[in-house]
Amino acid sequence: MLAHATSAALQGIDAFEVRVEANIANGLPHLQIVGLPGAAVQESRERVRAALQNAGLPFPMRRVVINLAPADVRKEGPAFDLPMALVLLLAQRALPPDSLAGTITIGELALDGVLRPVRGAVSIAILANQSHARRIIVPPANAGEVAAVCDAEVVAPRTLAHAVSFLRGNGALSRILPPPPERAPPGPDLVDVKGQLGAKRALEVAAAGGHNLLMTGPPGAGKTMLATRLPGLLPDLTRAESIETTRIHSAAGLPATGLLSRPPFRRPHHTVSYAGLIGGGATPRPGEVSLAQNGVLFLDEFGEFNRAALETLRQPLEDGLVTISRARGSLTFPARFLLVASRNPCPW
Repeated sequence: MLAHATSAALQGIDAFEVRVEANIANGLPHLQIVGLPGAAVQESRERVRAALQNAGLPFPMRRVVINLAPADVRKEGPAFDLPMALVLLLAQRALPPDSLAGTITIGELALDGVLRPVRGAVSIAILANQSHARRIIVPPANAGEVAAVCDAEVVAPRTLAHAVSFLRGNGALSRILPPPPERAPPGPDLVDVKGQLGAKRALEVAAAGGHNLLMTGPPGAGKTMLATRLPGLLPDLTRAESIETTRIHSAAGLPATGLLSRPPFRRPHHTVSYAGLIGGGATPRPGEVSLAQNGVLFLDEFGEFNRAALETLRQPLEDGLVTISRARGSLTFPARFLLVASRNPCPW
């Protein structure tokens, strides 16, 4: 018995389509996942098995092979839990044959079948638009950000059992509507600052022209207080900027109920690592310079940062991009931000 479903995976901040195929054949009970699965994908075997059994759904006690195509690209993360569970049911004829046609499914499964959020849902929603999918099934925690971007029908079952009931036509799930733009709570305002006329003028010029800014002064002079009030001078994000910024935050695993409407403000500690500032890791993720896209990156105690990390700021400041090269390929992250740094004067 053979069945397939459509899912998606992340590569940097871009999503690509993954075809989840399941074959059930005679043999000793065994579930094998192929197609360059990462550690989290390999562990899906136990999550899927427990979720199906605890939901009262059949699990095949035969030899099962699940293939994630394309097989030459490594798959990371738990987002394949839901599509693997559904494709196993489809292979057992426990779902209608065409129930997953034109549908992209993502979601992590708890052992009791509850759907948990995944990274990169906004990028996957953009992929759904590009591939003209008619429906996308996502965890409830990702529904808002997906509906704000996706043109297809967005449904968000709370559990695996709810998803199966919906696909069988036995239960209705409301289509998730795009939420209003996410409004950040009011931040510090420049009106609170008394005096400092020269510094406030510099902030206004930097905000109006998109200029980077370096503030030098003794401890307690108000450098940090002024820097934290700079985002309040910036205008709201346009829709294109909002989608781009939310997409990066989603790929990094930062929660959002909808599209971000205000410029982000990132303030990494001076002990931040090279990979934390620029991005990277075994599976490269966006760093602080990318999370500050269309916003402000504030480096307090500028002289205390690692020199090698500061040298890597040259490319994003010049090009607005960060390219991370690994043996398996290169990834490019957007990194166009307003840099604000502060430092104490030299004691000598």
